[in-house]
Amino acid sequence: MTADIPGLDDLEASGRTVLVRVDLNVPLSDDSPPRVTDDLRIEESLPTIRHLRDAGAKVVLMSHLGRPGGKVVEGLRLAPVAERLSQLLGAPVAAAADVVGDDARATVGRLAESDVALLENLRFEAGEEADDDDFAAALAALGDAYVDDAFGAAHRAHASVVGVPRHLDDAVGGLLLAEELAMLSRLLTDPPRPFVAVLGGAKVSDKLGVIDNILGRVDRLLVGGAMCFTFLRARGGEVGASRVEADQLDTVTGLLRRAEDEGVELLLPTDVVAAEAFEAGAEHRTVPAGRIPEGLMGLDVGPETVDRFAAAVSDAGSVLWNGPMGVFEWAPFATGTEGVARAVAACSGFTVVGGGDSAAAIRSLGLADQVSHVSTGGGASLEFLEGRDLPGVAALRRGA
Repeated sequence: MTADIPGLDDLEASGRTVLVRVDLNVPLSDDSPPRVTDDLRIEESLPTIRHLRDAGAKVVLMSHLGRPGGKVVEGLRLAPVAERLSQLLGAPVAAAADVVGDDARATVGRLAESDVALLENLRFEAGEEADDDDFAAALAALGDAYVDDAFGAAHRAHASVVGVPRHLDDAVGGLLLAEELAMLSRLLTDPPRPFVAVLGGAKVSDKLGVIDNILGRVDRLLVGGAMCFTFLRARGGEVGASRVEADQLDTVTGLLRRAEDEGVELLLPTDVVAAEAFEAGAEHRTVPAGRIPEGLMGLDVGPETVDRFAAAVSDAGSVLWNGPMGVFEWAPFATGTEGVARAVAACSGFTVVGGGDSAAAIRSLGLADQVSHVSTGGGASLEFLEGRDLPGVAALRRGA
């Protein structure tokens, strides 16, 4: 995997019970029984599961689902996930009715080589998010070795992420974790030039760490989404009723100055689609980004901005895109996000979509296979791009 983080090739798995932390936090329908409505994360877990089955391991999967708050929530049970996983894997997946209780121990005890089981939702136990050591020890007692393949949870210091490796000497990273680290590391270490970052989303405060860490690495920084209005205001623009984080204006002013000093081309929207209310059906019109009339709020970047952003991406050697350009869940305000998605997909360089809403957008447009990498971790990818040492990765480091 890396020089100091072991991978599957470093694990002797034959005949052993291997605990695998995966990220099966997938959306479920409201049907009875519920069904998985987006199985991307399940599909991404398959290569590591297949590798371990081929090696003759007894595979015990662990995942969270939703936010049950340390108690059992019937609508967040993992049985529907186990059923979908079984279909995709082409092999039975035994679903335990609890996490570390009698049924979990019995389910694991019945496994033969190459069999697969899935424990119940980890977050049904309060000890998971608290990284309770007794709970971590109970999880570890179910297996002989540990594999972390849940990049989407790697920024969480939870029991299944950092606690279990404290109790098992054999702890390695899975294939998905390795791919995520390799792809994102390339952007931070040796990105092909020019390196263009496209950042969006609702809050500039959520992206300050990323901007601070990549500003000296990128050649162009394109800012859209609601976070752009804090930048526009810092430049003296009139943004009407658009969302502005007033407490970040000084910080953003400093970033604008730093970008200029370091020769980074920083592009802000020149036009936006604005409406009188934050509603899907609100009347809207395109207005200049720095002269938004009073009472109107920007909900998407405008067509001129889309063209400018697409041109800035077109010749890129590498692209990072994280965050939508507007309220893309609503059709009238989805054009900017779609335009950027298509520009990133059309770029012939090394292109990375940084998880979360951006990943959802590019998948919904059927463009995921036209970019180099779509991250499975929204928060984890952001923290990695901020330069932080993710707890789940640090827990695997040799000598940690």
